[in-house]
Amino acid sequence: MPNQILWTPKNKHSNMSVFRKQLEDELSLSFPSYSELYDWSVLNPELFWKSWASHSGFKFISEPTVSLEVGKYFWESVWMPGATYNFAENLLKGGDPSDTAIVFYSEDGIKTILSYAELSKYVLTLKKHLEELGVGKGDRVCGIVPNSPIATIAMLATTALGAIWASASPDFGVKAILDRFEQIQPKVLVSVTTYLFKGKSISILDKVEEISNRLAETADFKQSILFDFNEKIKNVGRTKLPFRFSELSLIDGDIKFEPITFSDPVYIMFSSGTTGLPKCIVQGGGVLLNHTKELGLHCNLSKGQKLFYYTTCGWMMWNWSQSILALGGTLYQFDGNPFYPSWEVLWKFADEESIDVFGTSAKYLSVLMEDGADIKSKYNLSNLKVILSTGSPLPKNGFRYVYDHIKEDVQLSSISGGTDLNGCFGLGNPDLPVVEGEIQCRGLGMDVQVFDEEGKSVIGEKGELVCLKPFPSMPLYFWNDVDKSKYKSAYFSAYENVWCHGDFISISENGGLVIYGRSDATLNPGGVRIGTADIYSVLQTVTEVKDSVIIGQNYKDDIRVVLFVVLAPDHKLDQDLILRIKTKIKNETSPRHVPSIVLEVPEIPYTVNGKKVELAVKQTVEGEEVKNKNVLANPGSIEYFKQFPELYS
Repeated sequence: MPNQILWTPKNKHSNMSVFRKQLEDELSLSFPSYSELYDWSVLNPELFWKSWASHSGFKFISEPTVSLEVGKYFWESVWMPGATYNFAENLLKGGDPSDTAIVFYSEDGIKTILSYAELSKYVLTLKKHLEELGVGKGDRVCGIVPNSPIATIAMLATTALGAIWASASPDFGVKAILDRFEQIQPKVLVSVTTYLFKGKSISILDKVEEISNRLAETADFKQSILFDFNEKIKNVGRTKLPFRFSELSLIDGDIKFEPITFSDPVYIMFSSGTTGLPKCIVQGGGVLLNHTKELGLHCNLSKGQKLFYYTTCGWMMWNWSQSILALGGTLYQFDGNPFYPSWEVLWKFADEESIDVFGTSAKYLSVLMEDGADIKSKYNLSNLKVILSTGSPLPKNGFRYVYDHIKEDVQLSSISGGTDLNGCFGLGNPDLPVVEGEIQCRGLGMDVQVFDEEGKSVIGEKGELVCLKPFPSMPLYFWNDVDKSKYKSAYFSAYENVWCHGDFISISENGGLVIYGRSDATLNPGGVRIGTADIYSVLQTVTEVKDSVIIGQNYKDDIRVVLFVVLAPDHKLDQDLILRIKTKIKNETSPRHVPSIVLEVPEIPYTVNGKKVELAVKQTVEGEEVKNKNVLANPGSIEYFKQFPELYS
């Protein structure tokens, strides 16, 4: 039975269609469908990205000689050679001075509004202070900050100087933060003193003191700058006194933006670090060029429109959402628990503020679905045009839940990419229908294909997500990886000169994508490759199962599928339920998908960004040490998986 179409486009004048028409007129070409436009964009990357930079109004200080200089190897390609620009300038000059740049809504109900002019004043003020500390091009500034204007101001002040920004969420542990920041040795640390969660003000002063002490052991570290919410500042760091941001007087004037090239760093992003120290992924100006393409074309956002994404500053969706400023839009931010005091908090916010695009995680939508939240019965959401979902694959029943219980006339865009590229390979499209269980399309300019086990490109079959040509948001390099050996190993060890992303996917005949999960979580019972998402999709329909995790255990020279479940209240894992689970999986997938063992645990391990950590469970079951448990939101959950004699008989 073919997947059901849940939404069809009605807007004949989307940003995508306007851009397509402009290309047709300028280049004397014809693109009857998105498929033809996509094919052209990946066959002509230099012309495509040049056209998008012009159409989007990207602000160069000096123009590039060409848009792309292709190297012998994927990683040797250079974007916009000869060009200079400034990252912060592109964001701060995106809107008119009086336009609203940021609307921040705190868990305690406090609302803050900043115009582009007001935002610029704060940025100029902090920039001047950073300059006085000696921060300049190439230096690192790190933030322990919530998703709030503080984070945006600090990032913009840093990048205005040509320096490099990296951030972590205040709820990260000390070790998790130091594992990241110590590797890149920042000159300045920006932090809050407290953050809000579930109605409580949580102090992190002791945490910041310990981190500052460690960072102060390097000669380059100058200062911890604290944003004091509601506590008295105390000295932080052995040798460096803290500075209270509120002591500065706001400065009004023009910002002098430091010119940098597309080969200069802007962001350092961090991998989850579940198998070792987090990778320090260095990214440049190509990130912004790709972000504006994704936001402007695939999300259909433009000047004056409103984007909200529920995220933390430890997730790449924070960086992604900041780029709406370059389009002159309004960035909506929220800090706190999205279910405090109830599930209504974000939807009330979205309804009252007339949000155009609402972004969240698949996990958040699944919790709403489990709780039976009927959003559309209470909130009109008349202005809401797009709902974005990422972080993990959104199952079919998640798609149906959105249309049945949130809004019927909305473009549901399941999107997929990653921290490595600070963007997406799979995206939504305002000109294409939404098909249940599918990402609408591959992103323009991203030569995404699926390779089978023989390394051949296939359609309609599951395989490895690969990208055959360089793209502007690819990392520049990894920090402290001088010979790029770690970089090459991460992306180019599977195929010669082809980016292998590590996702197990398929592309349908109509161009839609289905993500089956990480390929390193792929199961191989009897040598047959199975994506865990197939099983999770079935389990979503088993009402007794609240959550689950699946692993492939090395067992007697083969792999056996082991399923761990968290049961809904008032249910027990008896033989009848196990049989029904196995039968349902067999009938809806295949006999190969049926778990050999089904066991009950009280909780499943997740990262702080809401991603299920199958690898940590597999390592625990197989007696390996789980490195960097500090990246887990609930590290104690790992202990539950050590207690089953059935796994070792």
